[in-house]
Amino acid sequence: MAARHVAFSPLLLQKVTGFRFDFGGLPMTGFSTARQKMVDGQVRTSDVTDSRILDAMLTLPREAFVPAASQKLAYLDLDLDVGGGATKRYLLTAALTAKLLQAAEIKSTDHVLVVGTASGYVAALAAKIAARVTATESDSALASKAAATLAELGISNVTVRTAAAADGEPAFAPYDVIILNGGTEVVPNGLYGQLAEGGRLVGVFTASKPARAMIVTHSHGDFGHRTLFDAVAPVLPGLVRRAEFVF
Repeated sequence: MAARHVAFSPLLLQKVTGFRFDFGGLPMTGFSTARQKMVDGQVRTSDVTDSRILDAMLTLPREAFVPAASQKLAYLDLDLDVGGGATKRYLLTAALTAKLLQAAEIKSTDHVLVVGTASGYVAALAAKIAARVTATESDSALASKAAATLAELGISNVTVRTAAAADGEPAFAPYDVIILNGGTEVVPNGLYGQLAEGGRLVGVFTASKPARAMIVTHSHGDFGHRTLFDAVAPVLPGLVRRAEFVF
């Protein structure tokens, strides 16, 4: 599903966010105020109560994971294109991101795989909770940018690899938690196989109507599926269902 794209004027941005913008498009009250508004108005109101996630979102500069021209939109409630050009890759809404992280029940000792990391925001959030994070991104240029941003922020427990979404990163498996940073139209069996015993995979499965966020758990060689909530998310490249031809 395509992300929502809206053209914003300074006046409209003021009405939507509740604070004024200067002529360069940046909020006069600063990104810290926007960050607080995002957490209070989008995340807490979505039944996210895990203080570790709330604290991570309050301290992590979301604008650092957005192209400079779009930083003024970083805290709005929309899926924001961070790929640039022909590459469509998205920073998902804060509410969906937080709800998936909460459902994954990440422990401080966990090794987390973030699939389709895009600019690295979800990987950075997970890194503030887990012991270790591996993040994959199919676009090599975007993967390099994500790694650079994480390094600039001093986040040292994330390894970024260029890999197709469906492939995961078998070299570092198994993972305690796998997070799909986007939707999937197919059953990602290759990722299931990289879950540790007791591991959890969370993501938005779009084959059903409506699309739903689900958690997949690995126990004694079996995989259990449970619906979490209705959700929408742009489908990750590589997890798109192939067109079927009828003769």
